[in-house]
Amino acid sequence: MRDNPIKPRLAKGGNAYGTMIFEFFTPGLAQICKSAGAEFVLYDMEHSAVSIETVRAQISFCRGIGLVPMVRVPATQYDYISRALDAGAMGIMVPMVETPEQAAFIVQSTRYPPAGRRGAAFGFAHDDFEGGPVTDKIRAAHDRTLVICLIETAKGIANADAIAAVPGVDVCWLGHFDLTNFMGIPGAFTDKRFLKAVDTLLAACRKHGKTPGFMAADDAWAKDYLGKGFRMVAYGVDAHLMQGALRSGIDGMRKLAGPKPAKPRRG
Repeated sequence: MRDNPIKPRLAKGGNAYGTMIFEFFTPGLAQICKSAGAEFVLYDMEHSAVSIETVRAQISFCRGIGLVPMVRVPATQYDYISRALDAGAMGIMVPMVETPEQAAFIVQSTRYPPAGRRGAAFGFAHDDFEGGPVTDKIRAAHDRTLVICLIETAKGIANADAIAAVPGVDVCWLGHFDLTNFMGIPGAFTDKRFLKAVDTLLAACRKHGKTPGFMAADDAWAKDYLGKGFRMVAYGVDAHLMQGALRSGIDGMRKLAGPKPAKPRRG
């Protein structure tokens, strides 16, 4: 089975950079991301209308190019997690994690017995349809699967220390927009209450040796949150990246062209 080079690097205190995919599930997308320098892609199934069949195809496009495919599942449910893993995802992000019990359930859903409750299906997509000893495959699956808990509510922040303490949780990801919504301060990313919540999450990660994760919307966000100590960072969302680049180009052409000449008056 292919390994996941990001997981041991993060565990040793290193960084990893990638992007999130919501819209453009096309055959060339994985290679485009890889050629742009991405080390991982996070395919979203929470806010997009994408199916597991489409996600499985996207994961297959990551084979052989050194890009780590991960999936944000819609909810804390075993079948969502197990299906994404069986499709070949090397990492799972689960939204709205608020308690250590939820975090433990997520970890168990990614592990085979006796460490967890993942059902057995070997010789399929996740192990590249290869043969070989099942015990080796189980060990490889456990070693490569990155477990990301998305903490994005006030309750999740209050329990951040307990969530980060759960064995098998690798990344505590800050859901910044939802967090401000649940705190009653939508989009107030400079509010002292929000910044205190960010510090709480970072402290929990430092205490328990876990990686803090974040989605940076632009260069300013990336600089700020890398400086705070976030180490797994997704740069933007595919649709917004395209829209921003296109807007910049079109605005630039309009400035170069200058104002339209006034129409001559009649009469």
